[in-house]
This record gives sequence, C-alpha cells and structure tokens, in this order.
Amino acid sequence: MRIRTVIALACAVAVIVPATNSEAQKRVRWKMQSAFGSQVPVLGTSGVAFTKVVDSITEGRFNIKFEEPGALVPALECFDAASKGSVESCWTTPGYHTGKLGKAVSFFTAVPFGPSFGEFQAWKRFGNGNKLRAELYSPHGVIAIDNFCISPETSGWFRSEIPNVEAMKGMKMRFFGLGALVMQKLGVSTQLLSGADIFPALEKGVIDATEFSMPITDIKYGFYQVAKYNYFPGWHQQTSCNEILINQKVFDALPAHYQKLIETAADANMVRAYAETEATNPAALTEMQQKHGVHVMRWADSELAKFEKAWVEVVKEESAADPAFKKIADDYLAFRKQYRVWGQAQAMKSTYLE
Repeated sequence: MRIRTVIALACAVAVIVPATNSEAQKRVRWKMQSAFGSQVPVLGTSGVAFTKVVDSITEGRFNIKFEEPGALVPALECFDAASKGSVESCWTTPGYHTGKLGKAVSFFTAVPFGPSFGEFQAWKRFGNGNKLRAELYSPHGVIAIDNFCISPETSGWFRSEIPNVEAMKGMKMRFFGLGALVMQKLGVSTQLLSGADIFPALEKGVIDATEFSMPITDIKYGFYQVAKYNYFPGWHQQTSCNEILINQKVFDALPAHYQKLIETAADANMVRAYAETEATNPAALTEMQQKHGVHVMRWADSELAKFEKAWVEVVKEESAADPAFKKIADDYLAFRKQYRVWGQAQAMKSTYLE
C-alpha cells in the first residue's frame, strides 16, 4: 500500500508541478501587428493563414496572435514598435518604413517598370537585395523575411476618364512607394494612407484618386463606389513583396528549429499567396465590370513611356541626393541588366495568332 501511495503522490505532483525551464521555453507567445485587416483578401488573410500554420505545426507551442491594424500601433508605424520590442513582429511591407529609413527602402516592396515575381525574388535571394535590406534594418535591431508576394496592381482609381498623363497634374492622390515619386514628378500631390483610411478620404474628397492593390483586394475596399475608372497596367508595382518584420533579440531567442519554421512557413505562404492572387483576380475584375459598372481602362503605350521617362529621372535625382538610394538602385539595375539576356531570350507575347 505504501508503494502504491508513493506512486500516486508522484503522479499527482507531476501533474501540478509547473513545466521545467526547458519545457517552458518551447512555448512561445508573440503578438504580430498587421498593416492589413484580417478580412482583406490575401494581404490580411495570408497573415492569418501564416499564424495558423505555425500554431498547427508546433501543436500550439508557438502561438502568434494576429493583431488588426491599429490594435497595438498605427498600421504604418510598426517598424519602431518592433525595433523597441513592444511588439515581437509585424505583418507589413518595406515601403511603409520610408519615414524611418528613407525612400530607398521601397525598392524591397516593388519597383516601377520592375521585374516579375521570379526576377524580383532572384535579385532578393540570389543577388544582393535581401543583404541590402538587412543593412538598413540591422542598426534598428530588426530582421525581415519575405512572407507574401502578389500579382501586378492597378495603377489607379479615378472619378472620370484620364485622357493623358498631363491631365493628372494638380490631383491629390493616394500613392505608394517609388511610384509616388514618379507621380510627384508628374505634378501629382501624393499621400500614403493605409488601406482602411483610403475610402473615407476618397469619399470626402480629401483625395481625388487612389491606387492601392489588385482587383481582388480593391473590390473589398469598395473604391468603385466613388471612382468608376480603373487604370491598367500597374506600371509602378508589377509584383509586390511584403515581409514579416521581427525584433532581432526576440528572433535570436527562439530555438533554432522555430527560427527555421518561421522561414519555411513564410516561403510556403509567399508561393501560395502569389498563386491565390493569380487565381482570383480575373473573376474580381470581371465582377467589377459587370456588377459594379467599373470602366477598365488601359494607358496607351505613349503614356506609359511618359511614366517611364519620369521614373528614369527620379532614379537619377534621388541617387544624386541619397547614397543609400544610389547603392540599392545601382545594384538592382546591374542585376536587371545581367538578367535581361535571359529574360529577353525567353520573352513571349500572350498570343501569336492573328
């Protein structure tokens, strides 16, 4: 009886005694402030999916809580929060950090007249893109891992037809990243607003026009209710890649297998998200036309040439003014020049049938 009693007591103690330090370390709880709402197609939903993958693989031992935009910090201000460690991570995009890191950081989201998904990731991963981003981020105690990329965006929502680039001069327009520098060059007054802030600004006339993302995303925000003219192609963002931004000390404190899990889950999420945008945008564009009366417009080649000319001038001017911009731009352009031999050799039109 005594032996049985000892065994019973031992079992009871095993149940109520807290986990050992090594066991406790296996349980990780993060907050991830998102720049995109959880219901926003791909931009937000992919963030939720990412947290579920990490939670599932670790059977709940590594839990990342998706926080809605503004829940902890304003949607466009998460960089400082991650840097200080007040949040462990952010679901965001490099182009939202220009106020902290300067204009050059936008190269890591998207580049006007830039590359396809494959070429962009080639520069980032096998060229110097990610290394250059790390150089900008490291002094602030944060690291970044690409987490999702998306299809080409639209180049703008307007209230009326735009006959040419010159007609936009004097407009107030929400615009993002390096493309905003091009629009400013063309006489457009730009501001950077988070997704949730765009519709009210457009509806109230605070801005005259906007760009944000792809049909599958823009339809969710309802821009078509105010602006019925949607222009293509998205010359400013042919593909856009985003990141999970993580406090360096927090990441370093993770067990090695959790670090690898974050990287692997982000890779898987990136491929899936890009494929989802390619699969869902056709139907969204059709719905906007047929159900909501949106006029799908396309810039003439002569107008696209004006945008491109302005972009070339922006690169020259910003490179002269900012060494960081010049360093990143030079590296990016050198990679594109090398890639062009392959890219042009394999380039095809969508059809060759008359």
